[in-house]
Amino acid sequence: MTYPFGAVVGMDDMRLALLLNAVSPAVGGVLVRGEKGTAKSTAVRALAAVLPPVDVVPGCRFACDPATPDPGCPDGPHDTGVPGQTRPARLVELPVGASEDRVVGSLDLERALTEGVKAFEPGLLAAAHRGVLYVDEVNLLHDHLVDLLLDAAALGTAYVEREGVSVRHAARFLLVGTMNPEEGELRPQLLDRFGLTVEVAAPRDPAERAEVVRRRFAYDADPAGFTATWASDESALAQRIAEARTRLPHVVLSDAALGQVTSVCAAFDVDGLRADLVTARAAIAHAAWCGREEVTEDDVRVAARLALPHRRRRNPFDAPGLDDDTLEQALDDARPEDDPPEGGGPDHDGGGSPPPPPDGGPAPDDGPPRAEGRAEAPDDRQYRDKGGAEPGDGGSAPERGAVAPADPFRTRRLEVPGIGAGVAGRRSRARGDRGRVVGATRPTGTVTRLHLTGTVLAAAPHQVARGRTGPGLRIAREDLRQATLEGREGNLVLFVVDASGSMGSRSRMAAVKGAVLSLLLDAYQRRDKVGLVTFRGVGAELALPPTWSVEAAAARLRELPTGGRTPLAAGLLRAHDALRVERVRDPQRRPLLVVVTDGRATGARGGDHLGDARRAASLLAHGDVASVVVDCESGPVRLGLAGVLGTALGARTLRLEELAAESLAATVRSVREAA
Repeated sequence: MTYPFGAVVGMDDMRLALLLNAVSPAVGGVLVRGEKGTAKSTAVRALAAVLPPVDVVPGCRFACDPATPDPGCPDGPHDTGVPGQTRPARLVELPVGASEDRVVGSLDLERALTEGVKAFEPGLLAAAHRGVLYVDEVNLLHDHLVDLLLDAAALGTAYVEREGVSVRHAARFLLVGTMNPEEGELRPQLLDRFGLTVEVAAPRDPAERAEVVRRRFAYDADPAGFTATWASDESALAQRIAEARTRLPHVVLSDAALGQVTSVCAAFDVDGLRADLVTARAAIAHAAWCGREEVTEDDVRVAARLALPHRRRRNPFDAPGLDDDTLEQALDDARPEDDPPEGGGPDHDGGGSPPPPPDGGPAPDDGPPRAEGRAEAPDDRQYRDKGGAEPGDGGSAPERGAVAPADPFRTRRLEVPGIGAGVAGRRSRARGDRGRVVGATRPTGTVTRLHLTGTVLAAAPHQVARGRTGPGLRIAREDLRQATLEGREGNLVLFVVDASGSMGSRSRMAAVKGAVLSLLLDAYQRRDKVGLVTFRGVGAELALPPTWSVEAAAARLRELPTGGRTPLAAGLLRAHDALRVERVRDPQRRPLLVVVTDGRATGARGGDHLGDARRAASLLAHGDVASVVVDCESGPVRLGLAGVLGTALGARTLRLEELAAESLAATVRSVREAA
């Protein structure tokens, strides 16, 4: 696995993480995070070429080992005396848009009911058995598919169950996922299921970048010759992996080394015990890779750097990372008093601590980023002009620096009315392939989810005509019914945030930002796409086009300055344009517009700014856009302009303090007490 295109890109951590999983698949796979164009896919595909070949039972679609065939193999039982067939380990790629049946396989339900035949078509999990399963853009994969993949990787077995008919087969594979964090994060629960994670970045050294380009040109000019140049290196690497696999069962994890593993995991306050298990397995694999028979402190150090950074996150806006001082202190605390600290250790190919990042690259171990210093506002004044205009004779309010948001809180769920048919998520009601059964329909193609009761009811009136005389039920193709499922979908949540001077004091703007940050956190948990439109001064801008990256939206929000006039109409029209474009790009994803404002509208003298805003709101309402207005007006005197805007939008209007889930619970309690 020399991955010649990426060998000079500074990816030692990724290379080591992949190799440790090649030595011991029990480590649990690798998640590679990095910006686009950093050869992530090239490195993963190169891994398959250096994995040891596997012996399989001839004709078995599930790659059974002839020495120990799976007794429950759907193609079995296999005769242990049959000689095996040797073939290379496979690299199976899972497309982001794959269906559940494509991943786990499918049963022919029609044949199962009408002929009593258990006909099973293997999926990608069966194809990847004893090889590599690679998921590019794993953060865009539907949650239920990620859960399914990780469960199969942990159990080593895949299950397919349809209405009482079930099939199981072995599915042991090395799971590798790659992702660009700018397109959205994995949920923490899923992130924790990957054994190791690494961050990659392109080099900033012009000489290294030039070498990558040269090698790419050399490959394009003569692929066969280029491959031959690196063949001996790949052969040596494959041999070393095979030797490490042979050595792995004999590596000893002493009580002292185990104490260091648990001390490090406790020091970083990780949840559960999966981190301890993964770190211990990675340390054992690293010792085997380095040719050692016993785990050392350096093995634990390297394993912790790869297994713990992504397990330290407490919310999606935390950056993954590991603090070097905390790691070394934890190792010192668990080290016997008479045992001196080990030296710096060898490099990554021989074991030891990862090298420092290249100049200009991101430091992986600095922990969560510190908040940048922010300019103080010259004057925090509360604007009370009942006409909605900013102070001064036609002048704009002074611009303030960015205000830090208040702490986020748990919000009530905002939904799009009606029933959609979008991608799986956790916000609005939708019909799809996940959820509870709510009815049955005639299938238009192959039955994937049989509605057994509906099928029996459809077949029952025809039993006499079909000549039924015994206890068996005679079922024809036209009797089959497909189950209709209702679950939840993910939506596009487009935030339109008023950042004008009318939003008042710094404390008020901090509360507004905290509320929007809370809604962003809610959108992250419900698997929504998000976008951000801001308006202030003389116009509006699409600060963040619709994206999966809630972190990017949170960063834009934190950096948002305030001040100036309130071009509310411009903000609504900019939102209308963004939704129109996104409807073409992603037509199945229903939008939810969240307007955060006090409802005031100001601009140049002589204009009907409130009228313009109402006309823009009417345009959105006629475009069948579900909306929510968050009223940020405060103080003893309220104009109620946000409510007027909500009426024009056909939207619910909530006061800022009503967003919290706790306020909803308090309202329900008060109603019950009054009753």
